[in-house]
Amino acid sequence: MIELYQFEMSSYAEKVRFILDYKGLEYKKVEVIPAIGQVEIFKMSGQRQVPVLKDDGTVIADSTAIAEYLDRKYSDKSIIPTDGKLRGQVMIMEQWADEIFGINSRKGLLTSMSQNPSFRSALLPTATPDLLKNLVSAIPSFDFLGGLGAPVGLSTDKIKDNIRQNLSWLCSILSEQPYLVGDAPTLADFTVAALSMYIKFPTGTYLSIPEAVKGQGVPGIADNELYDTFWNWRDKLYSDFRKAGAPIIPSGDSGRPTSINID
Repeated sequence: MIELYQFEMSSYAEKVRFILDYKGLEYKKVEVIPAIGQVEIFKMSGQRQVPVLKDDGTVIADSTAIAEYLDRKYSDKSIIPTDGKLRGQVMIMEQWADEIFGINSRKGLLTSMSQNPSFRSALLPTATPDLLKNLVSAIPSFDFLGGLGAPVGLSTDKIKDNIRQNLSWLCSILSEQPYLVGDAPTLADFTVAALSMYIKFPTGTYLSIPEAVKGQGVPGIADNELYDTFWNWRDKLYSDFRKAGAPIIPSGDSGRPTSINID
């Protein structure tokens, strides 16, 4: 069976889970604990980032490389078009989502925690120790002991402006067509949907996170009807293609701590 070495609250791991579910592939989730980590990850892949996919004797690190591998080996329900123009559009949007939209989303989570006490209390004090470690490690700019303000050098208003702009662009596309590129879901759709997780966590049983956190997100954006086109699209993508209930098992304890970065 395919094994996904992951962090449950990583939006990049969510991207891979979306793809696995869409293709109907059976897999199990192996939870890696950042800040403690597992030597096993380094031994398997030669690096310390997750997600990492293990498929029989093949090991792939990096969410984009995993997506490309899965589309080559399991070609049914392809997520990367063979047409040159469409392929280029998909990969450009995927890179934009990875490197810009995902980072804005991550910063947006910090604003949610700083501005919404009920969201913060649901996500932090009631979370398990492993969840807290994972959350802190997933967001390098998060100063767990020093406060819950905006990342250094960037105001809360600027973070929100960036997210609003990103969502407005996406709404413009989705008001004209059912998917971001073409008439069928692609890697672009699953990447954007997954990386929006920190702006607004999905409801349902897709993620093993506190119930009080589900549906919550960046104040003034997650609940703003201006972006309903995007959130309705994402909700439909979840209901149509994302499955619930994949088992989570802890990664084997090597007894030798190391650090794990989140890709």
